Amino acid sequence: MHSIQTKLIALLLLLSGHLTAQVLIVDPRMHHLRAGTEREWDTFKGTPQKEFSISFKAKPNASPATLSLRQEDVKAAWAVSLNGQELGLLDQDENARVRYLSVPPNTLKEDANVLTIQYRDGLGKTDLLPDDMMTGDIRLIDSEPGSLMKEAQVNVRILEKGSQTLVPARITITTLQKALQPVAAAPGQQPLAVRTGCVYTGDGKAAFTLPAGKYKLYASRGFEYGVDSVLLEVKKGEVANQQFTIEREVPTQGWISSDTHIHTLTNSGHGDATVQERLLTLAGEGIELPVFTDHNVVYNAKPLVQQMGLNAVFTPVTGNEFTTQVGHFNVFPLADGDKPADHHVKDWNSVSQELAHHRQVVILNHGRNVFYNFQPFGPSRHISEAGQDLDGWELPVNAMEVMNSSAQQKDIMQLYKDWFGLLNRGYFLTPVGSSDSHDVMRYLVGQGRTYIQCEDEKPGEIDVAKAMDNFLAGRVMVSFGLMAEIRVNGSDGTGGFIPLSGQDVQVSARVLGPSWIKADRISLYANGKKIREARITGKGKNGVKWEGSWTIPVTSQDTYFVAIAEGPDPQHPFWIIPKPYSRVSSVWNPQVIGSSGAVWIDADKDAKRTSAFAYAQQLIADAGEHADQLISRLNAFDEAVAVQAASILQTQNKLTAITASTAFRRASKQVKAGFDVYTRSMRESEKLRTNK
Repeated sequence: MHSIQTKLIALLLLLSGHLTAQVLIVDPRMHHLRAGTEREWDTFKGTPQKEFSISFKAKPNASPATLSLRQEDVKAAWAVSLNGQELGLLDQDENARVRYLSVPPNTLKEDANVLTIQYRDGLGKTDLLPDDMMTGDIRLIDSEPGSLMKEAQVNVRILEKGSQTLVPARITITTLQKALQPVAAAPGQQPLAVRTGCVYTGDGKAAFTLPAGKYKLYASRGFEYGVDSVLLEVKKGEVANQQFTIEREVPTQGWISSDTHIHTLTNSGHGDATVQERLLTLAGEGIELPVFTDHNVVYNAKPLVQQMGLNAVFTPVTGNEFTTQVGHFNVFPLADGDKPADHHVKDWNSVSQELAHHRQVVILNHGRNVFYNFQPFGPSRHISEAGQDLDGWELPVNAMEVMNSSAQQKDIMQLYKDWFGLLNRGYFLTPVGSSDSHDVMRYLVGQGRTYIQCEDEKPGEIDVAKAMDNFLAGRVMVSFGLMAEIRVNGSDGTGGFIPLSGQDVQVSARVLGPSWIKADRISLYANGKKIREARITGKGKNGVKWEGSWTIPVTSQDTYFVAIAEGPDPQHPFWIIPKPYSRVSSVWNPQVIGSSGAVWIDADKDAKRTSAFAYAQQLIADAGEHADQLISRLNAFDEAVAVQAASILQTQNKLTAITASTAFRRASKQVKAGFDVYTRSMRESEKLRTNK
């Protein structure tokens, strides 16, 4: 236990027309605490404390007071007690923020007072530990929280540059220490979504109250817009008026922004966003085609959208997160009167049968997450490089999430690798970006998103049927802070299928993003393997971070291209990247990413997309028992076909014999690499299945 005997460190009396509350600084420092035995994240250095305790002198409080603390990276339950009386818990939120706790009358003593902060176990959750966190900057304020929060008022208007019209937006409020500041909606305000450090408005106007002090305010509207900010000092009793102007920076004409995975507390029963608050957050983050996917609930948001006057801002789509013991699947669009499918299924064949009358779009959600001890793409049942399900289940979907911003992976490319493996297996899936947000603030709605090629001039009147057709055709881009456009031979782009003419193709790409996000590289993948990369050093202009092209030689094998742009964590309080939902390592390097969909080249000129798996099947069938013939023909194909061939040979119990044969010595570099990749993953999977 860490214990400090202090005197009265500071007593601040601030005059601003009225006498403000007296503030006792109990401890200005921040302290590192840990629940559990191992380090949670490598960013936490040094030796942590198990709990925090401090003794200080104060005067008895005849009326309620406020304890103010700053906290960072809190995931577990940490109880705050004063003189043996629990005041409450720190917010279970990893964002840096200020926490106010009420101190009941007669809690403080004349002499020694003891404040403790300690981990409280027994919540019944197994994934909360370890938890490294920081807390401190502890102050006692001789005003109860309700009065403190009403000391000053800020009236805000957010205008769009050019038209000078009011626009839905988010206002973020931080202290000068970059911690999110608690605020409250001013009395008589129109509906707002308010949480610590943020206010969402659906009409560009908001009024909120907060303690007197100095703050930084930001006005934003999601990925496509720039940000306006101001340093603001408000005094007790003051009403400050602040106007912001934001500008659309990212050129997304012809594309609509969609979040295909959103929740509400109202219908899912967890998280904290009511349906009304969710509509405000969608408007404030610039989502034009939101899909409502509460767990095993079919909810039509259109009447409430109309009632709240947001029907010109976005077009809501009714969906359902089909939540089962064998994975979570987003299904949409659903019609009025549709009932959710029966989620009591035991395998993917049952999922497919149950959704037979509910499907147009079926997305596999967060394929690396574990629910009910089931992980769709877990290595004990799935070989990622081959897209091979070791239980023999057929994937019952036509799309999959490659970026779920609420379920981050240690390797941001992991779900992309899974997608590449499935494309090579013959599953022609649309890649999806989504937020999976259940909250107003903790996980940002629309942070992960999908751009669908569609008419976008009237976001409240989107042609949903046309959008769904383009979505299923793969005419999408995935965005988590960046976008990556791609074109082949100057014509068709993402989702395209292009006949080959000549011995090479010209692949051009463009990286898009707002001024407050940086891109540092763009990569080109062919059949899932990176073949080109360019570094991005400049800031770009007009929303374009980089553009360029490559000349790529092609063979007679059908090939798909995908462009992926990456960049560092922007570290802005209005766009905070959440840490991984399921921690598997103390290593975490947050970054932004954006990708195109797949563009296919019909190199074998048979007018259809032929997967690496289909080529491998045909080669093995044609070769029969002749290993030399198989290897000779495989040498003309890429590593993706070799991986699939190895998977088929393993199923036929022939892989070991083939790799030990004399013929295999004459295998090409890419064939040997593909067999090696598959063999290593297969052995790891076998080990896990044996120990299961």
